[in-house]
Amino acid sequence: MPVSKRRLFVAVLALLAVLYIILAGPPQGKRLFKESRTSMYTLVSITVLASSPEKAGTAMDAAYQELERLGRLLNFYAADSELTTINKNAGIQPVRVSPDTLEIIEAAIYAGERTEGGFDVTVGPLVKLWDFNTNTIPSATSIAESLPLVGYKNIVVDSAASTVFLNKPGVQIDLGGIIKGFAADKAVEILINHGIDDGIVAVAGDIKVFGRQLDGRPWHVGIQNPRQENDDTQLLATVDLEGVGISTSGDYQRYFIQDGIRYHHLLNPRTGYPESLCRSVTVIAPDATLTDAFATGIFVMGPGKGLGVLEKLGMEGVIVDRQGEILMTRGIRDRVHLVQTAGEKPEE
Repeated sequence: MPVSKRRLFVAVLALLAVLYIILAGPPQGKRLFKESRTSMYTLVSITVLASSPEKAGTAMDAAYQELERLGRLLNFYAADSELTTINKNAGIQPVRVSPDTLEIIEAAIYAGERTEGGFDVTVGPLVKLWDFNTNTIPSATSIAESLPLVGYKNIVVDSAASTVFLNKPGVQIDLGGIIKGFAADKAVEILINHGIDDGIVAVAGDIKVFGRQLDGRPWHVGIQNPRQENDDTQLLATVDLEGVGISTSGDYQRYFIQDGIRYHHLLNPRTGYPESLCRSVTVIAPDATLTDAFATGIFVMGPGKGLGVLEKLGMEGVIVDRQGEILMTRGIRDRVHLVQTAGEKPEE
């Protein structure tokens, strides 16, 4: 499946907006190395601190190889991926899967349960109805017909047997809402195994940081302003991070405006329509797998319930609600540095 120029452009914008790294200080025996490649149908950027170009290059090559392996294993569109095999056997029989496939699907179910279905990897039939390239709003009838095929509770996992079963014909798993964070986690594991202690992996806008900057300070990561008017308002805030993942879901990433209404890609799995309780949700947690999934799930839940869930689970978050008010979990307030208010930009 080729990568379109439009998708690469969007990925580059997301990466530039979210990955805002402030580097300072002497090298202290290490240097910073950075490489960006197209992988998993998006832009992936890996930044490491290493003592030599050879060590950095070997580690980054291994990390990119891991991303390619995961892409083949979990590709929704490939005829020979494990994910496709699961989907083809919906309503027929369980499928024995590899540890990675089992792990990501179990994480997806966990996120679905904790967000009351706000995150749902079976939402694909609804996603296919919306076309954000042609600004197509699906009919109420088509949405109603697709809703019965949506529901993560149709996924049956037998961990002991390493099997996954979709218990209703027509149900399909699409891991697009969690795979980038999962890939970032796995790439960091590879880097660490190759002797890299400090760095960042950004799979599009889903980021995992580990270690520290050259000067010993935590990494500084930016949160995009969901209503930016120009380059000066691109960032909403920066946050100091170490050893965590960070992901943002927002109504500004893929959207169109029709008759004064903003239609975006973050659909409520229960209704089939875009949820409008938030403008953006940023989630910070030890695993980028979960930040990826929970950013979407909390966006659908809304700011009130969402903050409560994050606090209960020990995750951190920054939420911009539908009015532009910025809300944060208690544990992150001292580390977030606001650059802009999330002021309203007139819809066009």
